[in-house]
Amino acid sequence: MAELKTKKTEASVDQFIATIADETRRDDATALVQLMRKITKAEPKMWGAAIIGFGSQRLKYDSGRELDWFPVGFSPRKAATVVYGAIGYESSDTELAKLGKHKTGKGCLYINKLADIDLKVLKTMVEKSLKAKK
Repeated sequence: MAELKTKKTEASVDQFIATIADETRRDDATALVQLMRKITKAEPKMWGAAIIGFGSQRLKYDSGRELDWFPVGFSPRKAATVVYGAIGYESSDTELAKLGKHKTGKGCLYINKLADIDLKVLKTMVEKSLKAKK
């Protein structure tokens, strides 16, 4: 079985954010760090080269595969900021309808800029997602 490439590193979150060329994306990343740090009460850590995760949990799949992963996090990519771990709980569709302009993918939420969404709704989504994972 292939080893997971995305692992927690000791790279600096602040230095990573400073390298984001787009000012809006950089400001959004800083705001998301503050939001997720407050909700999770965990310090942000780099996972791989471009994902900022909060906390760590051991996942075990039916296949027997185990890996460490973060409960919530995000990646400020060029096309959109990808939020991990904020959807998929029982009532997430209700919150998604109130969130504002976004797209979803397989377990991910894609946001062009935080100005397009309701941050209170995102906060609720992250809180409910974390609660559902416990």
